[in-house]
Amino acid sequence: MNKITSDNSINIIGAGFAGLAAGIYAQMNGYRSQVFEMHDLPGGLCTSWMRKGYTIDCCIHWLVGSSPESSMHDLWEEVGITQRRQFINMNEYYRLEGPDGRTLTFYTDVDRLEKHLLEFSPQDVEPIKEFITGIRMCLAFDQPSRHTPLPKRLAKQFKLILSFIRNGKKMQKWMQIRSRDFANRFKDPLLKKGFEEMWIPEFSMLFMLFTFAYLHSKNAGYPLGGSMPMSKALEERYKALGGIIHYNNRVDKILTGSDKAIGIRLENGTEHFCSRVISAADGYSTIFRMLDGKYADEKIRSIYDKWLPFPPLIFAGIGVNRTFTDVLPSVSGFSFQLKEPVEIGKEKRDRLHVHLYNHDTSMAPPGKTVLTTMIMTDYESWKRLAEDKSAYLNKKDEIANKLIELLEQRFPGITSQIEMIDIATPMTFERYTANWKGSFEGWLITPENAGVLMKPMSQSLPGLANFYMCGQWVEPGGGLPTGIMSGRRLIKRLCREDRKKFRTTAH
Repeated sequence: MNKITSDNSINIIGAGFAGLAAGIYAQMNGYRSQVFEMHDLPGGLCTSWMRKGYTIDCCIHWLVGSSPESSMHDLWEEVGITQRRQFINMNEYYRLEGPDGRTLTFYTDVDRLEKHLLEFSPQDVEPIKEFITGIRMCLAFDQPSRHTPLPKRLAKQFKLILSFIRNGKKMQKWMQIRSRDFANRFKDPLLKKGFEEMWIPEFSMLFMLFTFAYLHSKNAGYPLGGSMPMSKALEERYKALGGIIHYNNRVDKILTGSDKAIGIRLENGTEHFCSRVISAADGYSTIFRMLDGKYADEKIRSIYDKWLPFPPLIFAGIGVNRTFTDVLPSVSGFSFQLKEPVEIGKEKRDRLHVHLYNHDTSMAPPGKTVLTTMIMTDYESWKRLAEDKSAYLNKKDEIANKLIELLEQRFPGITSQIEMIDIATPMTFERYTANWKGSFEGWLITPENAGVLMKPMSQSLPGLANFYMCGQWVEPGGGLPTGIMSGRRLIKRLCREDRKKFRTTAH
C-alpha cells in the first residue's frame, strides 16, 4: 500500500491528452500529482504503432492551433507540443473521384473552394453559397495569441465580440443542422456524396465550418511525425515538471469514504491514497465500473442512454513498396468509386476512402508509403465475434484481403507491392484505451446536445466530493485541443477552490 496524505496530492487516471494536461497544469500550480495508465505508452487515442518498418497513425490529420497567431497555440506551448515541431498546410482537404471521370475537390482555401464548387455544380448554387458564407462567418472566431502586440490583440478581440453579437443566431442554426441533412440539399450526386463522406452523418455542421475556417487560416496544419511524437512531448513536459507516471497500472476502483474520493485501487490490489482523484479515462468505465454507478443521477444515466458517441471503426494500415507522386497530398485523403458495392462492416459500400501518407516520409522506409482507411462499423457484432478468437482473426484476414482487392481497382499492380497490412477493430480500441463501445473518441456533438457549447458539462459527479473528470467524455466534440483545454479548465477550478492564483509557464 502506497499512501499519499499531503493536502495537495492528486491521482490522475489515464495518460491521454486530457490526463497529461491535467497533470502538467497541476504541477505548474504546486500540486503533487501521479498518473496511472493501463497501457505502456502515453497519449491514449493519440497514438501510432510500427509494423514491418511502417508507422500506422491512428489519430492526427490536423492540429487546430498550429499557427503562432492563435490563442490555442499558446496552450500548445504551455504543454510542450509545438516546440521544435514542423507543421505543413495542404491545399486539399478531401477529394472524391467520380465514376464519370469527374473529380470533386474540397480545397482548404475558401475562395478556391467556392469557385470550384460553383463550377462543379451550378445547379447547387444556393447550398454552396450558404456553406461558404458559413465558413467565412467562422473565420473571425479565433482568439489572438498572447504574443500578438497589444493594439492588434485588442482589435481582434473587439472584432470577435462583434462577430458573436452579429452571428450568434446563425451559429445556433448551424448547430442544429446535421451534416447528413445538409448533404441531402445537394442535387449533384457526387457533391451530395462528398458532404456525406467527409463528416460523420450525425455531427453538427458547425464543426465542419470551423474546420474549413481553421484550414483556410493555416491554423490546422499537419505535424510531421504524426501522433506519437506529440504524445511523447506531453509525457516529457509532465515529467520535467516533476510529475510521475505509472504505466501498465490499470485502475480497478476509485476509493471513497463518507462520499469523498480518497484514492484508487489498481487491478493488482495496491491502493494509492490522495486528497483528490481525477479521471481522464473512459467515462462509462469511470462512472459505472470504478464507482459502481453510485454517483450517477438520472441526468447522467440519460446521457449514456441517449447521446451518441463517435462510431466504432475498422481501421486498416497498409504498407506499400512504392511512392504515389501522382496523387496530391490532402488533409483527409480521397475516395474512389468501386466497380460494384461490397459489404464491409455489415454495410454495403460503393466507395473506398484512402488516406495516403505521401506528405510525411517519416511514416515509411525510403521509396515506400503507408496508407490508411477508416470504415465505420458496429460494436456488438465484433464483441460477439471476439468470443471466438479463430473466427475473429479470420474476419480480420477476410477484410484485409477484400481491401487489397479493392485497392487493386484504383492502383493496378498494388497487390504485389503490399508488404504489410494491419487491421484494428472496435475491440482493438476497447483493449487499448477501454473506450466505451470501442469508440475512437467520446461524444459526438449533435443537435440534441449542442447546448454544451454554451454551458460546458460538469467535471464532477453529484454527491461525491474531491472527485473530478476531464477529457472527451465531459467535452463533447472530440479532438486534441479539447483534451488540453479540459485538463486546464479543471486545474483552474481546483485553484479557485483552494483560493490560489492559477499560473502557467511556457516550456
